[in-house]
Amino acid sequence: MHFEIPKLPMRGFKDFAKHYLMIVLSILTALGLEAWIEHAHHTHAAEIASQQIEAELQANLDGVRNSYLRNQQRLVSLQELDDTIAKDLRGGKADAAINQHIQALKDQFNLSLDWPIFSNQAWDVAVANQSATWMDSAALNRYSAAYSKQRDAASWMTQDSTLFLDAPRMATLRTRIDLGREVDPIEFLSVLRQMIITSTETQSHLQQVESQLKQMPPDKPGSGKS
Repeated sequence: MHFEIPKLPMRGFKDFAKHYLMIVLSILTALGLEAWIEHAHHTHAAEIASQQIEAELQANLDGVRNSYLRNQQRLVSLQELDDTIAKDLRGGKADAAINQHIQALKDQFNLSLDWPIFSNQAWDVAVANQSATWMDSAALNRYSAAYSKQRDAASWMTQDSTLFLDAPRMATLRTRIDLGREVDPIEFLSVLRQMIITSTETQSHLQQVESQLKQMPPDKPGSGKS
């Protein structure tokens, strides 16, 4: 900040008071202008960051919905296989006949879970450059909750998603079926239901993330503080 003090001859206290008041007003004006420029800069930065965050969360929401739809198709296939084999068992069919059914439907005995990649770069940048501190508090709370839900879901996927699944048994059954060997129908149904539980839990977590992300208003980007 820089200003020039007018060099005027002094003629008594009245001139001194005018001169002093001019200096004070100049300083206050300069400080006020500087504060306004800084505030406008922060507000603009917050608006840009909000737009980038909401675009990022919208892309994540699209990814969640796409993954959910693909998983749902595979889950329906697993459930249909479960219904068929369970019906055979309840009907008292021989193991050999059930194995024929299993062989005919073996392509449905497959657990392939689709999981979206959650981007968080826009949020990390907003936090790093402190533009997040100038965002509207309500919008900031929504953003924070959305990214937190994404992190929780991603953590569950990497750590606990296979909690109900006996992977070695599933691999053994898959190998025997691919080789055309008979398997125990009860064991097959047990592992199949583990696969269904795992898929259902995955879908549940995707729905929770979707519910949180749907709170983002893509057509109304968050504004900075006024």
